Amino acid sequence: MLDANDLANLQIIAIAAACGAAIGVEREFARKPAGIRTHIFVCAGSALMMILGQEILGQFEHHEDDQLLKADPIRVLQAIVVGISFLGAGTIVHEEHRGVEGLTTAATIYLTAGIGVATAVERVSLAVSLTLATLIVLFALGWVENRITRFRHAHSPNDLPD
Repeated sequence: MLDANDLANLQIIAIAAACGAAIGVEREFARKPAGIRTHIFVCAGSALMMILGQEILGQFEHHEDDQLLKADPIRVLQAIVVGISFLGAGTIVHEEHRGVEGLTTAATIYLTAGIGVATAVERVSLAVSLTLATLIVLFALGWVENRITRFRHAHSPNDLPD
């Protein structure tokens, strides 16, 4: 049923899914709406679409002898970026009293798609390194941002004498 190529592709998609899951875990800890499952699907889905795009382009080039029509692999990547951007935009909310929320989640969705693409083009070390760097940014800088927010609230202009 599954041939060696399918198994290799499933392995790549599983690596992408694991990278997405790692980022999604942080988003769950941060209590954001796009969490583990979303990031797994974004990363694995991006890898899958890139793999299928590469295979379709390979088949197209193999069957088209006259080369009058040229295959463009960048179009697959463009389609992923457009789709993921739409998904990320859906996570951004403007609340009247709290301001804009969800920008970091939208950015992680975008980056997670890139990690999936990197995995699909066999840049697994790059994908894993980016995943680790993303986690460092999310956890470490999230902690720093929380400290700054607490400091601002403790020293708000309303507390200063006139």
